[in-house]
Amino acid sequence: MRYIPNSKEEQSEMLGAIGLASADELFRSIPEDVLLARKLEVTRPLAENEVITSMETFAAKNEAAVKTSFLGGGVYSHFSPTVVDHLIQRSEFFTSYTPYQPEVTQGTLQYIFEFQTLVCQLTGMEVANASMYDGSTAMAEAFLMAHRVTRRDKVLVAETVHPEYLEVAETYTQHGEMQLETIGFDHETGCVATEGLAKIDKDTAALVIQSPNFFGCVERLNDLADMAHEAGALLIVVVTEAVSFGMLKSPGECGADIVVAEGQSFGVPMSFGGPHVGMFACRQKYVRQMPGRLAGVAYDKDGNRGFVLTLATREQHIRRDKATSNICTNQGLIALAATIYMETMGRRGLQEVAYHNAQKAAYAAKRIAELDGFSIAFSAPFFNEFVVTAPSPAKDILRRLSSEKDILGGIALSGYYKGRENDFLVCVTETNTREQIDKLVAALG
Repeated sequence: MRYIPNSKEEQSEMLGAIGLASADELFRSIPEDVLLARKLEVTRPLAENEVITSMETFAAKNEAAVKTSFLGGGVYSHFSPTVVDHLIQRSEFFTSYTPYQPEVTQGTLQYIFEFQTLVCQLTGMEVANASMYDGSTAMAEAFLMAHRVTRRDKVLVAETVHPEYLEVAETYTQHGEMQLETIGFDHETGCVATEGLAKIDKDTAALVIQSPNFFGCVERLNDLADMAHEAGALLIVVVTEAVSFGMLKSPGECGADIVVAEGQSFGVPMSFGGPHVGMFACRQKYVRQMPGRLAGVAYDKDGNRGFVLTLATREQHIRRDKATSNICTNQGLIALAATIYMETMGRRGLQEVAYHNAQKAAYAAKRIAELDGFSIAFSAPFFNEFVVTAPSPAKDILRRLSSEKDILGGIALSGYYKGRENDFLVCVTETNTREQIDKLVAALG
């Protein structure tokens, strides 16, 4: 207790105030069989070199992660050029704070402006903000924005939107006036069900579609945009696999009003699920309802170009009741990594990566479908993910692939969708070789 600045008498007084006799009672909710009933076996004081040697000895006991992976579902394995990691670790980027003072943060504001420009080019939209926490929170903020723009309360969300994204949105909206309703999917195509679209009415603020969706299927966004707009609702398009922008027509071209995406695929490591970076873009006419903040270009009296925050409608800058969000960061360093990746790859490089993903996924799906008892669950075109229907429970198959073959074969859908115990989601990216795909097929066989 040497570092706690209170005496035994003070401790007794505090425990008495909450009706406890001892500090141990604070932990009575913890089962006794998991409580440590002995003193910690702390070693004697060690010199720095002894500590390093000891830690290296411990580290040597770790097994290297050598499993071949076909996991996707919102976090993707992609090759990142070495230049990305090298540049973001420069001290002026790595240690920079939020750009409140434009005169001393021109570099930060410039790369934020470039990030926004690239996001607009990818999504086909007119304006983008200075990034969000990740794709899931960006989608939740889009719900709130649609509510402000249309002054309507109902949001229709396709069941093929990432289930964990939907959980985040439900958390955001659970105490407000908004009502979230889901639309089922066609069990043959894997895309949003036509009959569910009849729910769009005069009370609908937005129709929310993910494309490629959670099953990897590409949705027909043009038709969905027309249906939403006929009812005066907005179309929100969600993209979890940003590499698909290199191959598919942009959501903006298809009639989307708001586009949100997860930018992790652009040079950002998987990092056990984060930190990642959310992209958020919309039509120019909705810019004042956009969450977060916006960097822009300004000129001084001599005509010199500079960068400034042209729009910052979060609660830190204006009155809380007028704020569009309480997002208090823009994941600046991660946005910079994505910017460097996009600038390094260029338009053609991103297209080539996208085609590698699509071609390898098509090869894997074709080979798996040739196996007895296995089939591809949905008929719609897919990008780099697809659902496999197996002859037995997917969890058992994936467990055996991992333990016996050192292959992470995919994600079992039974954890997200009832009645799909035999289905699992397979993702193939440019990092998967033909040999690895053949190894997966052979293991399944």
